[in-house]
Amino acid sequence: MTHRQPGMERVQAGPAVAAIPGHVEVRSRFSDRVAQAIAALYPGYFALVMATGIISNALFLENHRPLSAALFAINLVAYPVLWLLTGMRVVMARKALWADLTSPKLVFAFFTMVAATDVLGVGMNLRGWGGAATAMWVFALILWIGLIYLSFGVLTFLNTAHGANVVHGGWLIAIVGTESLVILGAAISPSFGAQQQIVLVLIHMFWGIGLALYGIFITLFAYRIFFFDVEPDDITPLLWVVMGAAAISTNAGSVLILTHTHLSFLESMRPFIDGVTLIMWAWATWWIPLLVLFGIWKHGVRRAPIQYTPMLWSLVFPLGMYALARLRLSLAADFAPLRAVSSAMVWVALFAWALTSIGLARTVWRGLTQPSAANG
Repeated sequence: MTHRQPGMERVQAGPAVAAIPGHVEVRSRFSDRVAQAIAALYPGYFALVMATGIISNALFLENHRPLSAALFAINLVAYPVLWLLTGMRVVMARKALWADLTSPKLVFAFFTMVAATDVLGVGMNLRGWGGAATAMWVFALILWIGLIYLSFGVLTFLNTAHGANVVHGGWLIAIVGTESLVILGAAISPSFGAQQQIVLVLIHMFWGIGLALYGIFITLFAYRIFFFDVEPDDITPLLWVVMGAAAISTNAGSVLILTHTHLSFLESMRPFIDGVTLIMWAWATWWIPLLVLFGIWKHGVRRAPIQYTPMLWSLVFPLGMYALARLRLSLAADFAPLRAVSSAMVWVALFAWALTSIGLARTVWRGLTQPSAANG
């Protein structure tokens, strides 16, 4: 047996042993940052999929197929990743998730899950993935049923007078989720065979529910914005959902006009759908200059800095939805001039998507590489 001098093991093992604590500390800090990010995950982050998907779908219908396919591929990654992060939040940060679900201010943000599922489903259906699109619609319907009564239960039993005073555009995401069921439902209804007419009746109901919800929320929203003091913090990207909800209602109405139901009582609704769809498009158009003025006031007059926030995806989505709504309305109304404006709006939406994506990439990079405040 070879004799080792005293201390030899300590001298040789010293560097390796010294390296372990530092390695564990780095890994611990990284794990802490990941855990903090998951706990603080914004429940409306599925708007990323909504924004990416709606622009992809619009580009597809405008025959820009390669660019549309690239955005569709991004969504095929982003959608399951967001569900994975949500699942991790259920396991690792259940209290934070429950706090969001029972918050009158945040619970409606969960409807981005419904809308994202439907928007991605429409992209699948455009590419001939009918079975997958049908499954996505059924899944979105189940999510909607759970969320619609949870959210209004929270609004009824957990809201306060102070909470009611912070009405903001995020509440209107409930309308976006509802109307998204109309758009995908109309596309996949033939796959239900003998039950197709049931689906057609159902999507007409959803369109009406979405309009009723819009009437409720836009009244509260307008009262809050126009008749109370407004501070820069009140002007968030979520305000664009006011326009986006009207735009998706226009899109859904146009889809219903273009869908032949072969049911007399639904066909008799066409003149009503025609008129309301045009009004919703006009209302969405009216909001755009005002929302731009809000942004100029906040960032130009009040000098609030422009920085990335996940709520920005709720600004990008309405731009893409407005472009697609005008395209569908031009087809439903057989009015070609609307299509030219739609083509221009697609590129505006894509530019906004690119800027927001850069902001997201920079934020994620800083979050992973820079020490958190808790760790110094």
